Amino acid sequence: MTKKPSATADKKADDSVSSASPSSRAAINQQLGKETRIDLFRTMMRIRRFEERSLRAYQAKKIGGFLHLYIGQEAVAVGCCSLMGKNDHVITAYRDHGHAIAVGMGVNELMAELYGKATGCSKGKGGSMHYFAPDRNFWGGHGIVGGQIPLGTGLAYALKYKGLKGAAMAFMGDGAVNQGAVHEAYNLAALWQLPVVFVIENNGYSMGTSQERSSAGDLAKRAEGYNMAWGTCDGHDIYDVRAVMDKFLRLAREESKPAVVEIRTYRYRGHSVADPDNTYRAKSEIEEYRRTKDPIQVFQNTLVAEGVLDDALIAQIDQAARAEADAAADFAEASPFPTPDDIQKDVYWEADHPAERKSQGRLFFD
Repeated sequence: MTKKPSATADKKADDSVSSASPSSRAAINQQLGKETRIDLFRTMMRIRRFEERSLRAYQAKKIGGFLHLYIGQEAVAVGCCSLMGKNDHVITAYRDHGHAIAVGMGVNELMAELYGKATGCSKGKGGSMHYFAPDRNFWGGHGIVGGQIPLGTGLAYALKYKGLKGAAMAFMGDGAVNQGAVHEAYNLAALWQLPVVFVIENNGYSMGTSQERSSAGDLAKRAEGYNMAWGTCDGHDIYDVRAVMDKFLRLAREESKPAVVEIRTYRYRGHSVADPDNTYRAKSEIEEYRRTKDPIQVFQNTLVAEGVLDDALIAQIDQAARAEADAAADFAEASPFPTPDDIQKDVYWEADHPAERKSQGRLFFD
């Protein structure tokens, strides 16, 4: 595993990373106070350290199944979710850890879910790809490529049906845009004028296939075929993400109009931990992005230039994030596994509420 340099070392080693962002002058970003900017940086750091600790746990055989890491894409989830209002909702695919932390889920319940423990957010039954927090308007975490997009459209339909002023953000990877269900969702969202923003996290690769080899044309521009608005932004720049997403979220909330936003980003690790990192892309490509566009480093340099961060605070935030991730792993390790009886719980509502059951017949078969 690659050794992770300290935050201070990162700062010194990555002078090539830009600290200037025209999007910082956008109204939505000008409104940010010093503490809020620090909190955004802190959340990005927490995501990265959580993911790095998850990788170590996977390598130690503490985590089974798949593990899709979000390292390199932190500014996307944090930037988008930082704009959420009371009636805004989020749904995403299987690379969902960053979004879960960005909406405020606790890392203990998230790590425990990776370990398959009963204290996990899905009671140990969902694993890496199926984080949920209905109390935070976070609806997963879905393993079927593109399968969450019709569901996100349904969230937007519910908002409009109930007369609520809100928006649904439906995230997908660049590989999902070719799925038929995605285009069916686009069609209905445009036909019914639903308050949804379809967010394409374009990290350049559909598993191991580059976008150039898999997808014709501009991904966001496909929205024109459905008379939807569309836009693009740089996913390594949290200010750019917030500036562009704010525009389309307001369009959804205030005018009930759908849109597609393509966010150009990058992942440092393989499609999942089970996949090798460098068999379909050069190591130099990864290192070049890390050197010039690492989202945490970009934002760190920006906040230093703004007088918001200094070396001492950077080190403190980094150390706290590492300690939090380690504590979450300890919590997961100490937590119990679900019992055999738990396999029939949380499957049917009537099974969990027998006093209110109205159907007849058996719900489970031995």
